[in-house]
Amino acid sequence: MLFDCHMHTPLCGHALGQPLDYMRAAAERSIDLITFTCHIPMGCESFGGRGIRMREADLEEYLAIISETRTKGEKLGVEVLTGIEAEIFPDESELELMDRVLKNHDFDFILGSLHHQVAAYRKLIDSLGLKRDEDIIAHYFDTLAGGAETGRYHSLSHPDVIRLYGTLRGTFDPAANEAIIKSALDRIAATGICMEVNTSGCTKGDYVVHPDPLLMDWIRERNIPLTIGSDSHTPQSVGQYFDENLSLLSQKGFSHLHYFRKGQRHAVPIEDMMLTAPV
Repeated sequence: MLFDCHMHTPLCGHALGQPLDYMRAAAERSIDLITFTCHIPMGCESFGGRGIRMREADLEEYLAIISETRTKGEKLGVEVLTGIEAEIFPDESELELMDRVLKNHDFDFILGSLHHQVAAYRKLIDSLGLKRDEDIIAHYFDTLAGGAETGRYHSLSHPDVIRLYGTLRGTFDPAANEAIIKSALDRIAATGICMEVNTSGCTKGDYVVHPDPLLMDWIRERNIPLTIGSDSHTPQSVGQYFDENLSLLSQKGFSHLHYFRKGQRHAVPIEDMMLTAPV
């Protein structure tokens, strides 16, 4: 069995192609299960408005088009699940709309993402006087671990995305921040949450998968379970770079990857996934 648990729809404003196109791409690439995870509505525009995420008024359309895609996917042997990409942010008062959406809808899968590049987070670190990269990285990973501890999410999306999009003045060096990152991973491991292998990292910035291979070693040491997703914003990206990254995970000692259906975690051997993984 092969699955891809992170893809978007045009309702977020920056993805191309309809869910049916993503499902058909999955079928062509022998992917048995896909999960759509469009960006959740947020109450404040500083988290990115139209062009970045769905509006609350879009939710019913989102659920309807995924339901339609699920029905048509059955005929092609692709199971289609409904997820959401939610936000991680330390100020709980900013998450009221998000929490209402999570409460009112039964999503199969909830990703937790800390989007450091949005205005809300940039404003926050400025208000705290964080200027040095080391301090920003420490705050980022502390916030990520705090998100895990809330129990809202099933998996932490692209966990080292701090390396991209210009919040840091220099480059992100995991080894130079080992103590900070390992402390956060200890807290994450204690929650039982998953972390995501996000293959879109291979397409941008330093062209390295999320999380960085060194972080993978530290994650493996703590037995943190993993999900996997392409973070597709076009049908052409479905299953992107799965072949090489499944091999990497196997070499690093991971034996299973996980997906969620109705909030319940399911494990699949990586060896089985490698048999049909697209390049």
